[in-house]
Amino acid sequence: MDNFQIETAQNIGIHQNVAGIGDRILAFIIDLFIIVAYAIIATFGIAGLGLDGGSLWVYYLIIGLPVFLYYLIWETFNNGQTPGKLALKIRVVRLDGSRPRFNQYIVRWLLRLIDISLSSGGVAVVFILLNGKGQRLGDLAAGTTVVTEKKQMQLSQTLQIDLPEDYSPTYPQVTILKDKDIQEIKRLFYNAKRNGNHKIITSLSGKISDLLEVKPQERPFEFVQKILKDYNYYTQQ
Repeated sequence: MDNFQIETAQNIGIHQNVAGIGDRILAFIIDLFIIVAYAIIATFGIAGLGLDGGSLWVYYLIIGLPVFLYYLIWETFNNGQTPGKLALKIRVVRLDGSRPRFNQYIVRWLLRLIDISLSSGGVAVVFILLNGKGQRLGDLAAGTTVVTEKKQMQLSQTLQIDLPEDYSPTYPQVTILKDKDIQEIKRLFYNAKRNGNHKIITSLSGKISDLLEVKPQERPFEFVQKILKDYNYYTQQ
């Protein structure tokens, strides 16, 4: 699985874990199954209710329009996830990890015609494999990508952090925290780091500084990291 790093406006390095091509294909198959199932059920429903009557607009409104807008509607109103993407735990995001704007969803949706529909997915696969950031043509134009939300860092599930022998702690106040507090801080921190959610990191930093009654000497990202390391330093002594 590819990953890449971007620098935010706060000079924070965020690693994006790009969704694998296999996951994206499986998500597409799931979505295709849902679309086909809906079309079949809707067709029988129209016939059963006697709405067919040779009126094409009925089929267009009930079947054609929802199918046509399927990806745009789901990704826009479900935070970048269709049912297929949700099942595979992948999501459309901007390159900085934040939620795309509506016009970005529209751009990548419109370019599905070239990426997937007309080329049977061939163009999308080529761009994804060669790009290095998991971007098909639509993503390149929209400034988006697709990332995985599957857990990548086993380290975040433990309290232990390796420290250099000459490590110098800064905040002895961390000793008032309990193991469960540090575990929760670490979980929130790594999840926010993985998803590029800078607001959570900033909020977490503020709550920790208030709790410990300290004035951080570092930026929020480095401060939370320092707290985790300092706690390990004092509890390992």
